[in-house]
Amino acid sequence: MNNKAMHKLSYGLFVLTAQDENGRNTGCIINTAIQAASEPNTITICVNKANYTHDVILKTNKFNISMLSESATFDIFQHFGFQSGRDVDKFADFKDCKLAGNGVPIITRGTNAYISGWVTQTVDLGSHTLFIALVADMDVLSDEPSCTYTYYFEHIKPKPQPAAEAGKVTWVCKICGYVYEGDPIPDDFICPVCKHPASDFERVVG
Repeated sequence: MNNKAMHKLSYGLFVLTAQDENGRNTGCIINTAIQAASEPNTITICVNKANYTHDVILKTNKFNISMLSESATFDIFQHFGFQSGRDVDKFADFKDCKLAGNGVPIITRGTNAYISGWVTQTVDLGSHTLFIALVADMDVLSDEPSCTYTYYFEHIKPKPQPAAEAGKVTWVCKICGYVYEGDPIPDDFICPVCKHPASDFERVVG
């Protein structure tokens, strides 16, 4: 079975935001958000259980997704994707946002629209939870084209740097750039930064 077939699926990229019971805002990057039905207007999102935002939404049932556009810069992905809301307050010094009607922030830089959701059902998918939600609000922020996974890899994400030492073998995460030293990389290895599996690592020889 060729795991690379999964990379041929087309994905958008989104900043998923939520607010915990203490009024603290958090967010993460996700790549799975789709309209599931038009009447009533319903969306679904899939969120990795390792993300703090996942736990917040389970408790509060409300969230926003800000749709990243082609004008998004790498620092947005770093800020929301490469650190955990359990460890840092991602909105402490982040100014490119505003509150939506549900009191949860939306991202205003590098985005072209947002949708507010109210969770009505959840489905346990193992590593992820599928949230099914009614659309509570939405708006268009710009006419910029949406950022896809392909566009992110080709135009936004910096290219991995080769191993510094000649002949040295490393494995580089194609999502966040984390470097694993050793060969081979274990099949069950999970990136400690972005939580992606070993299949998303690329072997690099110095």
